[in-house]
Amino acid sequence: MRMQAAANFASFVHMSATSPTPHRRAILLGAGALACTGPAFGQPASEMRLTVIGQSLIRYDLRRHPWPDMRRIATKLRASHAVFSNLEVAIRGPREGAPTRARETLHVADPVVIDCLRDLGITALSTSNNHAFDVGTGGIIDAIEALKVRNMPFAGTGLDLAQASTAGTQDTPAGRFAFVAFATGFVREGGMAATDRAGVNEVRRDASEAPLEEDVARILAAITAAKRSGATVLTYQHNHYWERPDIARTPEWQRTLARRCVDAGASIFVGHGPPLLHGMEVYRGAPIFYCLGSFIFQTKKEEGDYGAPNWESLIVEGRFRDGRFLGAEITPVVLNHVGVGGADDLETRGRPSFSRGARARATLERVEALSARLGYRFEHNGRRARIRL
Repeated sequence: MRMQAAANFASFVHMSATSPTPHRRAILLGAGALACTGPAFGQPASEMRLTVIGQSLIRYDLRRHPWPDMRRIATKLRASHAVFSNLEVAIRGPREGAPTRARETLHVADPVVIDCLRDLGITALSTSNNHAFDVGTGGIIDAIEALKVRNMPFAGTGLDLAQASTAGTQDTPAGRFAFVAFATGFVREGGMAATDRAGVNEVRRDASEAPLEEDVARILAAITAAKRSGATVLTYQHNHYWERPDIARTPEWQRTLARRCVDAGASIFVGHGPPLLHGMEVYRGAPIFYCLGSFIFQTKKEEGDYGAPNWESLIVEGRFRDGRFLGAEITPVVLNHVGVGGADDLETRGRPSFSRGARARATLERVEALSARLGYRFEHNGRRARIRL
């Protein structure tokens, strides 16, 4: 089956499904890895092209069943030096433990999904989220090993807290890309990394429900260290402390935390968590995307559990020079909420395609309204948006 998947996808993007092409030489480093992807490696480019997308709740190898926009999505992503997403599943392996949550929300996948994401053009992954611990500490270790074997840069989990807090890195023709990843909310007891335990880089909340300063200080220190290395730094938060009943409203504490990350040296802040787009803003020249929704959403929940906005997301193609944000083009995407074979076909559910027409305009208008709540004017033409500085 895996060989067939590779054959299917090779006709789209002309690359192996199981091993990196020669220009993808990589060296393991710390919690992540250095990888050369995108354009041919050579003299440093004047601008880094960094693309950020929604989270990847991927439970099956999408290459087995290509869809009309598969090639076009991959081509768009692979035009960037680095492409960042969140791995919203635990990875199966020999250390897999008992499930830590109910079947409906248990997100576990075989390591082949990492190969699939790489073939789609994703070059860097966060592993800090509430599902990393779905099959226990052993599952976190299995995921780390699977990512390292595949030379996929990652951050947000580690064999101890120091490793989980360390920035993942990717060397590109345009310089080094670094990313610090953490999670807030719904990390089960025992899932947070400790000095003697593998786990997630978690930011907890104190009695007043504010982020625990001890944890925030650790995040800010990692950002500062990554910035001092000369990297373009992305800070990632997987947030499950939503504003209820309006979970599309960005909480003020998250805005404060995002701005502190920028002050510490982040060039861009990206969030996921609720499978729903939030607004964006720009602070001190750095874009802040509080939630980009889902890029892949192979959820087991019933169709009626979600509405149309849960199946919409954005591809944000940013440009940076020496860590400074120059601008971005934003393209709306839509995910199919029912699989090709019907409601029980999860293998072909939640795959991204470019949004067009009235659906594209509706997505962009939603982000426009949500950004206006934050005091930011989000401009678009109904097909795509641009951020200019």
